[in-house]
Amino acid sequence: MARRARLRTRLTDLVPGLEHPVTQGGMHHVAYAALVAAVSNAGALGTLTALTQPTPEDLRREIARTRAMITRRSEKSKSGYAPFAVNFTLLPALRPPDYESYARVICESDVEVVETAGANPGKFIEMFKKKGIIVIHKCTTLRHALAAERLGVDAVSVDGFECAGHPGTNDVGAMVLLAKARDVLTVPFLACGGIGTGRQLAAALALGADGVCMGTRFMATREAPIKDGIKRALIAADENQTTLVMTTVKNHERVYKNKVAEEVRAIEAVKPGDFGAIHHLVRGENYRVSFQETGDAESSVWSAGCVMGLIDDAPSCDELLTRIIDEAVDVMTTRLHRMIVVDAAL
Repeated sequence: MARRARLRTRLTDLVPGLEHPVTQGGMHHVAYAALVAAVSNAGALGTLTALTQPTPEDLRREIARTRAMITRRSEKSKSGYAPFAVNFTLLPALRPPDYESYARVICESDVEVVETAGANPGKFIEMFKKKGIIVIHKCTTLRHALAAERLGVDAVSVDGFECAGHPGTNDVGAMVLLAKARDVLTVPFLACGGIGTGRQLAAALALGADGVCMGTRFMATREAPIKDGIKRALIAADENQTTLVMTTVKNHERVYKNKVAEEVRAIEAVKPGDFGAIHHLVRGENYRVSFQETGDAESSVWSAGCVMGLIDDAPSCDELLTRIIDEAVDVMTTRLHRMIVVDAAL
């Protein structure tokens, strides 16, 4: 049997048992055990979303459920099985969650990797590192990436303006962010935002990244625990089917462009900075209902990235990752190789 090529990067070296330099983004009301385990079983890094779980004890149970669903063995990881991560996002809120308790559950559950995001995670990074947990921090600017590096993170995720969810307020795309990240960062870094193909993985590696993080693309997989109506919307849409909301409250979010998102933008145009005027439309509970109950893509504001223009099916996670790695290897070993012309010395 012919041996398949693999991609070894600083990311696969950093995370014991990680086969592919690909991570799945922590997505609210999407990244449950079924999807996370499917991604990790396929050789990438699945990521469970901590704050999707109503309580810290619910998170403890979901971590255990994820671990029980991972069947791919690995001699390199401390658990003996493929690794997975937990996303731990510090969000601005009138009544913040009990972050300390969520963090304590993560530490007590022997999680291999934590993806931090949002506000300054300094005290939690120290807490995770003491337990030997690998920490990857999501950043939308290189200034924040450098600050995270100083705080002691093991890697960073560099999110371009194309990404779903919160792309920051600087409007800088991945082509510039990644090229510059290679010049200023010393820790491994991931390319995040608008990525869903092997060609893009190869391009990210060429720009200096050590891997990629994909969110929206994993929503359109068989194992993603969301209704088919949402998946059909992702497949049917093109790269122009996103918009930004909450820009006037300095909490930019890239979402699927539908009638509710347009209503939010219309309200912001006449009441800029008034979060109370749009709160009823942007609540997370609204899109939980869309994702898990109705499947109606038009009924709520929900995160989605420009990568929709590259999505035309909903394969299994294993099929998707096989396709991405094979395509990336082909680009690097065949297509680009043919472009090299060496002039003979005179």
